[in-house]
Amino acid sequence: MSLLLPAIRIAFDALVRNKERSLLTILGVIIGVAAVIITVAIGAGARAAVDRQIASLGSNVIIVVPGSLQNQGARTGLGGAATLNVADGLAVASLPHVTSASPMVNLRAQVVSDFANWQTSVVGAAPTYLFIRNWFLESGSFFNDADVATSAKVCVIGATVAHNLFPSSDSPLGKTIRIRNVPFQVVGVLKRRGQNAMGMDQDDTIVVPYTALMQRLTANVVSSSAVNALLVSSDASGNIKSVLGEITALLQQRHRIIPPAPDDFDVHNLADVANAAATAATVLQILLASIAAVSLVVGGIGIMNIMLVSVSERTREIGLRMAVGARGGAILTQFLVEATILSLLGGAIGMILGLAGAGAASTIGRFPYIISLPTLFGALAFSAVIGVFFGYYPALKAARLDPIVALHAE
Repeated sequence: MSLLLPAIRIAFDALVRNKERSLLTILGVIIGVAAVIITVAIGAGARAAVDRQIASLGSNVIIVVPGSLQNQGARTGLGGAATLNVADGLAVASLPHVTSASPMVNLRAQVVSDFANWQTSVVGAAPTYLFIRNWFLESGSFFNDADVATSAKVCVIGATVAHNLFPSSDSPLGKTIRIRNVPFQVVGVLKRRGQNAMGMDQDDTIVVPYTALMQRLTANVVSSSAVNALLVSSDASGNIKSVLGEITALLQQRHRIIPPAPDDFDVHNLADVANAAATAATVLQILLASIAAVSLVVGGIGIMNIMLVSVSERTREIGLRMAVGARGGAILTQFLVEATILSLLGGAIGMILGLAGAGAASTIGRFPYIISLPTLFGALAFSAVIGVFFGYYPALKAARLDPIVALHAE
């Protein structure tokens, strides 16, 4: 400690005497630390957003969609054929490790209230819909099995629909809205969920009993009409793979499909899609952080170059200090402290710029970002390591100077 404090004071004096050179020396460290903080912050925000999307998908969700339709050699995409029905959903719900299932029927419709009108997505579903989607109510209640059995004209609306159909602060509960000129009573409002991974507003929706949608809005007969999808929830994430196979085998049996004939349906594990997006986000973050780390290394090389120049410029000073009794360890410490202070100063400035840059990038590009204290202190500590690592060789060179040769240097 007796050597460290004077070394710090001398180091600051040397840096202040050459302010411009010191600033240019630490520029690489500043850029590197700022880039690391920005990339890690945006990457962490992206991962958190993906995690929220995975949670918003629901409880171990599996979705079954109809297959393609072939007409005169032309094949539609998945969902083009009417191959799934309500009975399929009831059969799937009875499988082991399936906690619940819900048929889904969708349409877009102009919806009218006493105050405004709004075009939105109308979803016909079973009472298990909220459990599968892991969604909650802001107010009111959800419809029940009796409402499904009677095709009751009740609905639950999303926050966006509530805002646009009922712009006043009055609660929409108990109010009547008209969907395709059919009156439905609002019995609940869904908790706000925001956009999904595709940027679609999840709150811009109305949920009604699937029987009401099929009978009252599309004039279909429930027992024979097709559904757009089956939404299924497994009892545990570890059982999803086996449930996928059981659903496939059951629907092949029900639809009289004998392999290798193609299935007229498709089964998806939505968590796999979300996890793939999370993996891609992680890989991108690692790539960007690696590029930022290269900037730090370049900054460290700059520090080493300047320290070598400093040793050359101060050769006589080093020789004089050795002549009056300074040991090699003291000289080594002196130059290591200068290199470390340079890198720490660059790290501190880079940390401030990184915080500002992450906020600016989030505002301009609308990226989510998360700043954590371990990230900040980690970047600062890494910059200090860079200073010690790249400053050691010049410091060692200074410590090994021959005092007689050093005193005769020009």
